Amino acid sequence: MEKHIYNEQTGISYTLHGDYYLPDLTLSDEEKGVEIGVWGQRHLRYIKQHRKVLYLNLLTSDKLNGYLADIDKQADEMFFRLVKQMAEREGVTEQLKADNQMEWVAWMNNIRSRVTEMINADLICT
Repeated sequence: MEKHIYNEQTGISYTLHGDYYLPDLTLSDEEKGVEIGVWGQRHLRYIKQHRKVLYLNLLTSDKLNGYLADIDKQADEMFFRLVKQMAEREGVTEQLKADNQMEWVAWMNNIRSRVTEMINADLICT
């Protein structure tokens, strides 16, 4: 059997792996240059485990990295906006930071943890 074959109708080449021919899929140059942050990686892990059809559709249509970069950007903007809003609402100010650093750190860690849970529930795991 040949190691590589090319299908004229679909324009896809295949490589023999064991007993099966698998398509030679690669990312386009546009998709290769996209940076995916922590939120995008979390969403990728979620869709690989729980939404396999969506994952495969995005992967085979060469839109996965763009989609993940968009999710990452949305989540990052949402994170900073919510942390700022919650800190203002709860009175966690620069004055508190100057007066009592440990209390300020405790408040900010609590706020960041709650915001992370909200983003995971609303954006990452959907």
